[in-house]
Amino acid sequence: MHSQEGLSNRMASPPSADTVASAQLVPRDGRSEVAPHGAPSLLMVREPGSAIAEAYRNLAASLHFVHPDQPLRTLAVTSVGTRDDAVDTVANLAAAMAEGGRRVILVDADLRRPRLHTVFGADNGDGLSSAVLGGGDDMPLFDTEVPGLRLLPSGPPVTSPVEILGSPRLQRLLARLGDEADIVLFDTAPAVVVADAAVLAPHLDGVLLVVAAGRTRRDLAQGAKEQLERVNAHILGVALTGVRPDRGLSDYR
Repeated sequence: MHSQEGLSNRMASPPSADTVASAQLVPRDGRSEVAPHGAPSLLMVREPGSAIAEAYRNLAASLHFVHPDQPLRTLAVTSVGTRDDAVDTVANLAAAMAEGGRRVILVDADLRRPRLHTVFGADNGDGLSSAVLGGGDDMPLFDTEVPGLRLLPSGPPVTSPVEILGSPRLQRLLARLGDEADIVLFDTAPAVVVADAAVLAPHLDGVLLVVAAGRTRRDLAQGAKEQLERVNAHILGVALTGVRPDRGLSDYR
């Protein structure tokens, strides 16, 4: 952990301990910093031996042992304004968890600007929204290229995402998803910008905040933390993305 003193309002290092519960760094890899045109990239599959893939494995391990006596079963991953970083993080984190032998369901709960179906090449004609509106009897899960990882896309657009995410039908769907997986991950719209994450998070075991080094403003990160705390969400920590790796450590492979 690092002190906030002397730093600009753009986050370049992990926040101090009084800002979040813990910090996890996701380094920037010079060979594959971003996919073409800034599109989210599944580096756990494309470059499994890279430093950034190893960082996602470390993040998965940290979350697995955050509560040794009570394993994490449901987790929301939300950004503080930088959407691509959150999509990258949740997709690769889910892949890392599945690689570790867990049954993982990844849910695209961003009903405003869904991205995960493009990452995994899935059809988005049916998904979370249609499952909730249909009563939760049908869950259109998509088998991804990652063994053990299934995707529930966002589904058709809806006029009020907050109503969907806060509905009793969604709670019934959560129970069904939990019966079919060891852990369920939710990608949400950015915190602070809209209320979606704050509506969903209290019903889950924890929330992981994603902030981008050198781009995310500290005041926005603090605002996201306070928004989630007001609804009694359990903030597990922050993934700080885009950090330059220590060459002495990243070469030890």
